[in-house]
Amino acid sequence: MHLCAGEPMAQGNAMTATRKLIVQQWVTVDNIAAEEDGGLSYVSGEPFSDATNPGFKATMMGFVDAVDTLILGANTYAQSKGYWPYAEEQGEYGKKLNDLTKFVASSKLDEAPWGDFPAATVTRDPVATIRELKEQSGKDIWLWGSLKLMRSLLAAGVVDEITLLVCPAARGKGTRIFEDRHDLKLIEGTAFENGVAILRYEITN
Repeated sequence: MHLCAGEPMAQGNAMTATRKLIVQQWVTVDNIAAEEDGGLSYVSGEPFSDATNPGFKATMMGFVDAVDTLILGANTYAQSKGYWPYAEEQGEYGKKLNDLTKFVASSKLDEAPWGDFPAATVTRDPVATIRELKEQSGKDIWLWGSLKLMRSLLAAGVVDEITLLVCPAARGKGTRIFEDRHDLKLIEGTAFENGVAILRYEITN
């Protein structure tokens, strides 16, 4: 384990023997993942900016290169479908994200279009879907945001890693990332000049 300034985190092999489900969450230093109004105004360090710290950008790009499947909860999907498929300003990062195979966990949706990109597949049973995906060959699986879904997947024991993108801000009130008790093992930590620290944790129970 190490904490360094601006070195990209090492990523696993692109094709893994056993695919992992990796949760990625933006959080404040006081572990708020969503503000009282549900917003994320504290988020900083967008990877597409020309002014972005090169180490941070390389790390974010390395992460999206190490996954091939994106899992979304219904609310996160609803918030994302009108922006990401059309977000040309996101550059290469956005293109790679949009090209990922996507699944949306929902009990109500029948379909989940994604602009001009291939639609997401709706799953009524995300735990079963993730277990099935883990048995297939491929890169790792990325759960993006989706706090309610994340918590149900943690309870089911299918989450392997959590990556926290800790922003230099505190909010005091809002929705904290964890509601229950969890033991985590720090795999790696990296601090960047933009103030963001990326912490990778393994789930130990």
